Amino acid sequence: MHMTRFSALPAALALAALLAAAAPAARCAAPQGAGPRGAAPERASPDQAASKSAAPENAAPENAAAQNAGPLPAQADAPFAVRRIAAFDRPWAIAFLPDGRLVLTEKAGRMFLVTQAGAKTAIDGVPAAYDRGQNGMLDVAPSPDFARDRLLYFTRVAPEKGGGALILARARLDESGGRARLSELTTLWRQRPASRGGQPGGIIAFSPDGRHLFLTVGDRMEPDTAQDPEAARGKILRLNPDGSAPPDNPMAGQAGIRALTWSTGHRNAYGLAFAPDGTLWEHEMGPRGGDELNRIRPGGNYGWPEVSNGDQYSGWPIPRHATRPEFDAPSLYWTPVIAPAGLAFYRGTAFPAWQGSALIGGLRAEGLVRVAFGKDGVPRQADRWSLDRRIRDVAVAADGAVWLIEDGSGAGLLRLTAK
Repeated sequence: MHMTRFSALPAALALAALLAAAAPAARCAAPQGAGPRGAAPERASPDQAASKSAAPENAAPENAAAQNAGPLPAQADAPFAVRRIAAFDRPWAIAFLPDGRLVLTEKAGRMFLVTQAGAKTAIDGVPAAYDRGQNGMLDVAPSPDFARDRLLYFTRVAPEKGGGALILARARLDESGGRARLSELTTLWRQRPASRGGQPGGIIAFSPDGRHLFLTVGDRMEPDTAQDPEAARGKILRLNPDGSAPPDNPMAGQAGIRALTWSTGHRNAYGLAFAPDGTLWEHEMGPRGGDELNRIRPGGNYGWPEVSNGDQYSGWPIPRHATRPEFDAPSLYWTPVIAPAGLAFYRGTAFPAWQGSALIGGLRAEGLVRVAFGKDGVPRQADRWSLDRRIRDVAVAADGAVWLIEDGSGAGLLRLTAK
């Protein structure tokens, strides 16, 4: 990287000067082992207990040895066959219903029911989305009790004065006479203020017991807000299914977004899922380098924008995670980037070797990444398969087949089965 302002200095001295200049900019660093600023002492809960049993708070020794999987090449041969089931216009998310059908969202503000044979039913009554840049209709997840309550939870960036606001909503899915419609639409959480920036996040994950909902909120291209405990940016939220704040959140009882905040210091999280052991994992896109896979703990601060294993798009360096041990470092990262999108843990018999692995779509990588976990719980990239397609989301069917959606116009819904 060429930096004329330091051309007279030796390279090592230039880098040291840059890091020294950047260090004072850390305005909101939490004390080592602490959560976001002002965090109350953690209270025990089923979600917290799962996180703590899987990862002690002081995870520095493990994180210090995090693998950089970015340089690893894609493999030539894949153990699966790819079948194109249907095509959509800029699809964004897929989720399976108990009967085996999928719910699929399109970024422009549409939602479909799709059979595994590819038959589509458009869902009426879907609210408007702010379809600009990275914003629009986003994730969808059926209620853990969908067979009884027929509720769909979904996110979108909605048009508002000043741009668009990330909204978490739920509605009842009604079906009659071959048609489908959303009814009883309820807004559970609304981001304030609105923004014209991208990087909305908007990924939904229910806790294994179904009692809580987790939601990623991106920094909306306003990086400093990710460290502001008052800002609804750069956070992972934990809510009750009705949108209220659980009484055992890290900052429970405090005002505003603090009461909902589970972790902070995130950039652009497009993957969130619970592993079979109950651990919550998240991936997020870095800037120029530094895509991350993070083990999420209650009250954790993951450092953005104070630290990253990538640099600014301008080439200006960002202090690395190793320089600021008070922040939670990634368990795995990618430089060069893969632009991760979609995250699902494999549970099934079609691919026995994948049991318990994390499957991640790659937009930049144009393929599928498999992350395996050792006996010590440390993740390592096990496989990367090139599909020559930008992959937006990943889901696993009850029969163990893996389903993907491509990104863009005319994008395919793909089914992967064992060869």
